Amino acid sequence: QVQLVESGGGLVQPGGSLRLSCAASGSIFSLYPIAWYRQALGKERELVARISFGGVTNYADFVKGRFTISSDNAKNTVNLQMNSLKPEDTAVYYCNEYGTNLWGQGTQVTVSA
Repeated sequence: QVQLVESGGGLVQPGGSLRLSCAASGSIFSLYPIAWYRQALGKERELVARISFGGVTNYADFVKGRFTISSDNAKNTVNLQMNSLKPEDTAVYYCNEYGTNLWGQGTQVTVSA
């Protein structure tokens, strides 16, 4: 059973950047598409971005132009580069094999002055 482990979260000021990483314990080829979700306190989990095997990407409107999802098949990782962060981006960010119940444990992102 492949496992997903997120890293890279932390505290950042508004306007700052963070790079999240999702590492798979095995090959990610069989996991595509792979997605990043987030869940803020008291809110439902929402899709942030998704990447397919061929590199096609999709983004939620609220992150378009600020976040970039990418994958490194050699390293079995999927990354989420987050720029121009806003306080409303504060949430736990999760990696997911899209459409399945395979989730990582999440990494906290806090955007605050």
